[in-house]
Amino acid sequence: MESMRTPEVEQLLDVFCKMRDKDDVYALLIDLFTVREIKETSKRLVVAKMLYDGKPYSFIEENTGVSAATIARVSKCLNYGEGGYHAALRILREE
Repeated sequence: MESMRTPEVEQLLDVFCKMRDKDDVYALLIDLFTVREIKETSKRLVVAKMLYDGKPYSFIEENTGVSAATIARVSKCLNYGEGGYHAALRILREE
């Protein structure tokens, strides 16, 4: 995914890394994405946690309303991705 690391993406990453206030991050998310995109992205993190905890697809589908295709995509990223979900799950475990 190195082709994704454009100067514009780097700038966005810098902004997210430097924001320390949760309300500022929230405001930026609202400005950048639709409400639906934010909700769907948030659910993917929930799906990642459930997969990591060993929950079956049927349980995840029932409890989140996420499609089997999305669950499979998250699973693929958990197993073969760049490690972003694992980094996020470590943060969640620390809270």
